[in-house]
Amino acid sequence: MTGRFQVHAEAVRYILASWAVMQKRQKRFDRSYESLEAVFRFVGDFLAECRADEDTAFSINLAVEELFTNMVKFNKGTSDRISVGIGLGDSQVVLELVDHDVEPFEPDPERDPAVDRPIEDRQIGGLGIHLVKSVVDEITYKYGNRMMTVTVVKNLER
Repeated sequence: MTGRFQVHAEAVRYILASWAVMQKRQKRFDRSYESLEAVFRFVGDFLAECRADEDTAFSINLAVEELFTNMVKFNKGTSDRISVGIGLGDSQVVLELVDHDVEPFEPDPERDPAVDRPIEDRQIGGLGIHLVKSVVDEITYKYGNRMMTVTVVKNLER
């Protein structure tokens, strides 16, 4: 993988180490668009308790909506619930979504939608992930043992 999706072993180790010591919560949600309201409430309550600023809350909510929706839409063949974790460290919010018992699915990291072209000349797909990439600092995909994990990092303003 290349581009913003490139996974560097050091970065992953750092994120995992940070995830282990930060204030965090995790909850599983039914694989359904109807679960989005509960997902937003879970994430929003955490961000409110942590006094996250408006920009951070917007970015995390956009990311969780797009990623959760994509998991429901594209990761077929399972009825397992989707895990949503959120954590707050000294300088970042980390959002982690884990989809269990699924086939591999990963957006093409090289394919950004041609937002400068007329809508009728664009290919369908990719705009949501493009928007998420524009408002967060890092997004990584990891797949193993029929489990897909998507991790989003939003650095906090200092």
